[in-house]
Amino acid sequence: MSPRVRVYLACSLDGFIAATDNGLDWLAPPADAPPPVGPSGGLDFPTFMSEVGCMLMGRTTYDVVAGMDMAWPYGPCPVLVATSRPLEPAAPTVRAVSGDVRELVAEALEAAQGGDVYLDGGGLVRAALSAGLVDELVLTLVPIALGAGVSLFQGLEERQRFTFGTPVTFAGSMVQVVAVPVKAASAGDTE
Repeated sequence: MSPRVRVYLACSLDGFIAATDNGLDWLAPPADAPPPVGPSGGLDFPTFMSEVGCMLMGRTTYDVVAGMDMAWPYGPCPVLVATSRPLEPAAPTVRAVSGDVRELVAEALEAAQGGDVYLDGGGLVRAALSAGLVDELVLTLVPIALGAGVSLFQGLEERQRFTFGTPVTFAGSMVQVVAVPVKAASAGDTE
């Protein structure tokens, strides 16, 4: 199988991937949440990361993750941060890169050495979708509506159609779906 450019994100029911302050506290279940019920499936983060050879991350996302009070979550995986500003690496595997989205993805695919590229960060994901560079999005829908925040899709350059895999219950109370972008040329879309 050829290396893929993949997205792995949690998303609120109303399409946000972060709160207005870029916060992610909404991802934690409330203290009074009932325990998960029934079977659970899906693609967990460690399994996803085992297929990743390189991560390409937007600068805002990097700043949020690097500022969290936790160990660096990406282990030995090379992390390329798309930025034009000076970067203080949070781990020895982190380095700054710059260029247009096609150049960035090409550099990440090369660094992945045959593994998949994990694309993270709203602006970077939208730019890669608009350029037809994303192979799949693994979206985990969290049962919360934020009302405002960082939108996953607002700002796409044009309409984007997807095909869905079979949704599965994930971690008891969430739903995970794999969304594959339909490429206009291969779909015969003439709109």
